[in-house]
Amino acid sequence: MEQKKTVLVLFGGASSEHEISRISAASILKHINRDRYSIYTAGITKGGDWILTEADPERISDGSWEREEGNLPLSLSLNRSAGGFIACGPEGEKRIVPDVVFPVLHGRNGEDGTVQGMLQLAGMPFVGSDAESSAACMDKAVTKALVEQAEAAAQAKCCVIHRNGCDPEEAAEAAGVFFRGRMPLFVKPARAGSSVGITKVTEQEALPSAIRTAFAEDSKILVEEGITGRELEVAVLGNDDPQASCIGEIFSAGEFYDYDAKYNNADSRTGIVTDLPAEKQEEIRETAVRIYRVLECRGLARVDFFLQQDGTVIFNEINTIPGFTQISMYPLLWDASGLSYGELIDRLLEAAQ
Repeated sequence: MEQKKTVLVLFGGASSEHEISRISAASILKHINRDRYSIYTAGITKGGDWILTEADPERISDGSWEREEGNLPLSLSLNRSAGGFIACGPEGEKRIVPDVVFPVLHGRNGEDGTVQGMLQLAGMPFVGSDAESSAACMDKAVTKALVEQAEAAAQAKCCVIHRNGCDPEEAAEAAGVFFRGRMPLFVKPARAGSSVGITKVTEQEALPSAIRTAFAEDSKILVEEGITGRELEVAVLGNDDPQASCIGEIFSAGEFYDYDAKYNNADSRTGIVTDLPAEKQEEIRETAVRIYRVLECRGLARVDFFLQQDGTVIFNEINTIPGFTQISMYPLLWDASGLSYGELIDRLLEAAQ
């Protein structure tokens, strides 16, 4: 009988997307093949405490896992000769050396290369992109610069503003000049996930407030031209030979697909694109893979686009740890492409490095 691979699923995090991470992890834990894998589960609280837990998926999802009896404080040793995760309990230390770590961490302090860097230092294989690629993809300004330099895709025009010594009123005036008064504009933090801190601006007078809102989330922000078009998403999977899924479409119930529209508004919905010519679909999928390669992603990513009425494909952003909830596009796209949720987890664990 084949020996089970040991997997540590890591969720939560000191992030504005902590709750979504819990739901994603709970979904993965429900679908993972326990005949093939021995599972450890570790959560990071919003305060940054690492805890080994045996809580079931429902308690992880609703947040009550933190009160689970038997929870143990957990730390990661960076000493490769005697490394692994160390849980401290009443009977002494328990050392866990998983074959693979599955970081189900969205947003800051999880998707941005911080945890990936720690795992690399510890010499521990994990699902997803390495620290450098994760950091580049998390920073929208860096992502745009790399994609532009490689001429990998068309993008929305934008300007970058740094908080150091920035006066929001002056920055708003400069942005107005840069865009020649064109509206709408989107003001967004450079390194926050799930559309947190993003404001759609339709008049110049609202720009300073939108800039302050974005600066509350990050010290670097983008002001970007609004793009009118269909919102499309492609799931990419693999390392040296990445594959693209079929194409999904977002139908937002709000003015744009922000955190509330994604997770709190039941009127938002998604669908699989079937009405585009095969050539256009292939163009979008090939562009997704090209961007994935330019940003040196590994394992998985979701690549988001706008499709304008004239057929122009505009790259929007990339997520290296996309949502894995029951309504998340990444697993839904692969399911529609013939790869079930459980098979997808298998592929991701096999690709871990």
